[in-house]
Amino acid sequence: MRRFATWTTGHRKTVIISWAVALFAMIAISGSVGADFSEEFSLPDSDSKEALDLLEEKFPAQSGETAQIVFKADSGVESAAVKRKMEKVFSEVEEEPHVSEVASPYESGGAAAVSDDGKIAYATVQFDVAGPDLDTEEAERVMKTAQAAASDGLQIELGGSPIEEVRGEEEEGFSEAIGLLAAIVVLLLTFGSVVAMGLPIITALFALGVGISFITLGTHVFNTADFAPQLAFMIGLGVGVDYALFILTRFRNGLTEGYEPREAAIAAIDTAGRAVLFAAITVIIALLGMMLLGLSFLYGVAVAAALAVFFTMVSALTLLPALLTIVGRRVDRLRIPGLGRGKRSVDEGTWWSRWSARIQRRPWTAALLSGALLLALCIPTLSLRLGTNDAGTDPEGTTTRQAYDLLAEGFGPGFNGPFVIAAELPEKGDDEALQTLHTELQKEEGVEAVTDVTLNPNETVGVFQLYPTTSPQSVDTTDLLDRIRDDSIPPVEEATGAQVHVGGVNAIFEDFGTAIAEKLPLFIGVVVLLSALLLMIVFRSIWVPLKAIVMNLLSIGAAFGLIVAVFQWGWGASLIGVDSTGPIISFFPIFLFSIVFGLSMDYEVFLMSRIHEEWEHTKDASEAVTRGLALTGRVITAAAAIMVTVFAAFMLGEDRIIKLFGLGLASAVFIDAVIIRSVLVPAIMQLLGERAWWFPDWLDRILPKLHVEPEEGDPSPTGEHPVVAAAESDG
Repeated sequence: MRRFATWTTGHRKTVIISWAVALFAMIAISGSVGADFSEEFSLPDSDSKEALDLLEEKFPAQSGETAQIVFKADSGVESAAVKRKMEKVFSEVEEEPHVSEVASPYESGGAAAVSDDGKIAYATVQFDVAGPDLDTEEAERVMKTAQAAASDGLQIELGGSPIEEVRGEEEEGFSEAIGLLAAIVVLLLTFGSVVAMGLPIITALFALGVGISFITLGTHVFNTADFAPQLAFMIGLGVGVDYALFILTRFRNGLTEGYEPREAAIAAIDTAGRAVLFAAITVIIALLGMMLLGLSFLYGVAVAAALAVFFTMVSALTLLPALLTIVGRRVDRLRIPGLGRGKRSVDEGTWWSRWSARIQRRPWTAALLSGALLLALCIPTLSLRLGTNDAGTDPEGTTTRQAYDLLAEGFGPGFNGPFVIAAELPEKGDDEALQTLHTELQKEEGVEAVTDVTLNPNETVGVFQLYPTTSPQSVDTTDLLDRIRDDSIPPVEEATGAQVHVGGVNAIFEDFGTAIAEKLPLFIGVVVLLSALLLMIVFRSIWVPLKAIVMNLLSIGAAFGLIVAVFQWGWGASLIGVDSTGPIISFFPIFLFSIVFGLSMDYEVFLMSRIHEEWEHTKDASEAVTRGLALTGRVITAAAAIMVTVFAAFMLGEDRIIKLFGLGLASAVFIDAVIIRSVLVPAIMQLLGERAWWFPDWLDRILPKLHVEPEEGDPSPTGEHPVVAAAESDG
């Protein structure tokens, strides 16, 4: 790393110009190509995927996305004025590109689309392409055309996946701006200098600019959800500022000790830079571990988040030292009075030194109390329920939420999430199986209504929709799906030879959740074992990796517990703008696990590297823990404060998925830094004593040696222990 840092600082202008060229070039290229987001949750070999494939191949008019125009008229939807106005709307919408049909409630057989009181009705807009191929601009035109007819006494709202996409695009940018502002504020409080604050922000923005551009291009390669760039920005900003914080802190210490700017920058990369490199690698491994699940929907988001971490790491190790060498001693210019000053954490008698001694005097008490608190936070996780988040969880006042509420009011909650029953007929025109199933399902408990059977032009495929009595998020709806698949369909298929499948949003998410549950143990096992192996190689210990794994799993469990308490139970939900409760979206646990596990390893590396370094020099286990926490506690909590603030800022947006990630990541980092790294880890290390560093000789011989800090004898501009320098802070 020293050789690398020497080249980087020696060619600082080349590095800076290269980053600037890369940034503008990638923005230009990605801007010209554009993004191609896709949210195909369907899975190969799943029942919902087979239903979709059957319709796309043999009944394309019924395979595309659908939207609903829901309207409520005080005078009744059948009044002449309302009917005339709405029929004109339907005619105009039907002329829009990719709209194959608008099923009007005024057509023959449309009475079912009018509520019993005659005040609410809906029309179904059928598109002829699936979601990934439907431009949001086309859906937006449909929305504007319909809502233009609204007036006093006539409320017009729109729902459905295409409209959700439009609403999502309207919200982009707000959370990112708040997160960036939060990082700026915390950095100002930490350093007390505008220049010192600006350097981490500049390096992070350069990295994210290049990274997000790569992600945009990657949407043409991987199936990527539209929230991937926002999630990548959240993670990249958090870790990017954190990585820069550790390196910048080390650089400032070098200047304080009297070294020239270039020497201080080289020392910072040779010490803190090593920890940043290792920490980033562990985060990337955890993220890319999602590839093991074999679920294509996860690939794009995993790659997007990994790219954000990769480029922030590269920026911290190249662009930041180049800038530091140029800025030099002016790094503390433009100071804000009263901020960023304090004792160096190496001084005896600092708060962290006293705190460490207090923990070590009563390690059992500290371990039991902190462990009990973590286990208590984990308890709600036992009630975790996966499912789909429909428009009923959208913010109040949005058109999708209003449409959802109107449909539930007029027709029952099940109208917001119908099942699509599709069948390949045994012979042309032979729809006996489908008609039999249609009749039986009308009598099934939990079924509100079923639409008429519709055949494709060739009369080889039939389809109808089934509306449950309960909402899409209800566990009763999931139970109904299971009964239809397990009890109702098999006898019909066996008797007639027809192939019947159940599709629709609910079915897709249920299949997705089942697939994740089946493959989750493999994913967790691989990520945990690989991380444990890396820690074993670095720290030459058996107990340290085992302790790290348990601690990381506890922080993840506690974060899940808070998620369940807020988003399922509604505890404090209103504080973060969550209007309604519901199940946790199916793919969320796998993402949260991989991200939090990787981020937890960051603080594990920073803290344990310092403790390990002290152990190597003194062979005094107790003293190593004392100095390790004293020397790293302040900078770890400062870094955690930045990351928590950035993640928490994303809860201010309206997107429920981003709120989930914001709360999950912020709470996990807070718990990890405040409870685990500051209390539980030092208590357990004190209890283990010298046993913490036991390592079998045969393992020591066969495993390679990997050093987070420079090896003994490596040159360094300072005479300090390298990880001390990485962790100390003079303010």
